[in-house]
Amino acid sequence: MNQTLDSVRWTVRDLEVLPQSEGVRYEIINGELFVTRAPHRKHQQISGKIFRYLDAWSEISGLGQTILAPGIIFSDADNVIPDVVWISKERLAVVEDEAGHLTGAPELIIEVLSPGEENERRDKEAKLKLYSVTGVLEYWIVDRFKKQVEIYRRDNARLTLVATLYNKDEITSTLLPDFRCSIERFFVVE
Repeated sequence: MNQTLDSVRWTVRDLEVLPQSEGVRYEIINGELFVTRAPHRKHQQISGKIFRYLDAWSEISGLGQTILAPGIIFSDADNVIPDVVWISKERLAVVEDEAGHLTGAPELIIEVLSPGEENERRDKEAKLKLYSVTGVLEYWIVDRFKKQVEIYRRDNARLTLVATLYNKDEITSTLLPDFRCSIERFFVVE
């Protein structure tokens, strides 16, 4: 029987034999392989700004760690690299493996959208579903083109859209006591 590439169920072990080249990122969601190139410079700058604001709050609060582009291995068929995560110290002690990968859900995951329907489908559908079933408490989808942030929070065992914030709005979170940041700060890139 001939299998097409689309019908193959990919696993974490399959990633070990794929060609490793600079600027190529492999993710697996429910056995489906997603291959992306290195994001646009502005995408990276926005991720860096979000990291900077969350990391400054983390250092002051002492409650957890902000991590840029960590590998998260939820299962053999679910391996992703979100742009930014925030994880409490307690949770990190339980879910970090010897290689520095997370093997369980951080409390907060942030994805900055890249252009294209496939990228949007991955972040707004496939990853939203994955993060929902794996126990992520909050998910921010940052759209640099519309200059907005969609906030999904856990409600009745699933992530639900609770707010869409725009440039002049301020972002807060019950996960991050006293954290506040104007959305427009994320998008100040040249």
